[in-house]
Order: sequence, then structure tokens, then C-alpha cells
Amino acid sequence: MPRVSHVVASLKRKKRLFRKTKGFWGGRSKLYRTALETFKRSMVFSYRDRRDKKGDFRQLWITRINAACKLNGISYSRFIDGLKKSGVGIDRKILADLAVNDSATFTELTKAAKEALKIAPQASAAKKKEAAPKRKPAKKAKK
Repeated sequence: MPRVSHVVASLKRKKRLFRKTKGFWGGRSKLYRTALETFKRSMVFSYRDRRDKKGDFRQLWITRINAACKLNGISYSRFIDGLKKSGVGIDRKILADLAVNDSATFTELTKAAKEALKIAPQASAAKKKEAAPKRKPAKKAKK
């Protein structure tokens, strides 16, 4: 029986890999084993970073909302709390877009958040004062 070397199949497999690693630095695009290792590693990074990108955008939106909130005299956390209490169901992506492109609407939202918080902060502040334990004075160290 003649020996079968699978040359056509293996070359096709290699060509497919080299097309995917085109532009990689040095032997990572020219040497099969190195290219294969680098390609597998790049696929792991791309999978991970597709998930990380979502967190990065959320962080960016929060930063933009926070900056706009500071201009309107309210902190980010109080603003989000106020929106929840007032029943406004806008997500952070839309809020960030409003903060950048439509400051008048964002100002109205901050007013709504402040209105929703007017009742709750005074009541909760009174409860905190009552519930706070009194501290004893610190003892002086003996010499």
C-alpha cells in the first residue's frame, strides 16, 4: 500500500491558520507551532475582552453621569437613588447620552431625583441620630 501523507489537507489547515495570524509579530505569523499557540491565546483574550468591554462601557457611562450630576449639585449615588424612588426607569447608557447631548433633559431628571429624595433623607437622618451609640471617652495611657 502506498504511504499517504495528507499533504493537501495539512497545507490547507496551515494556510487557514496563517491567514488568521497575518500581521502578528515575527515568527508568530510565520512558524506553524508558534502561530498556533499565539492564535489560541488571542482567541482566549478576545472571548474575555468581549465580556470586559461591557464593564468598561458601564464605567464610562457612570463617569459621564457623575460629571453631569456634579454640575447639577447632586452626587451620582443620590441621583440614582432618587431616580429609583421617583420611578424613572432609564438605564445608565441613556442617562450618559442625555448628560452629554441633552443637558436640559438631564437637569429635569436631577430635579425629579431631588424631589423624590426630599422626604426620605430627613427621616433617615433622624433615625441615624437616634440609633447611633454614644462613645466613651478614650482612657489615657499610664506612664
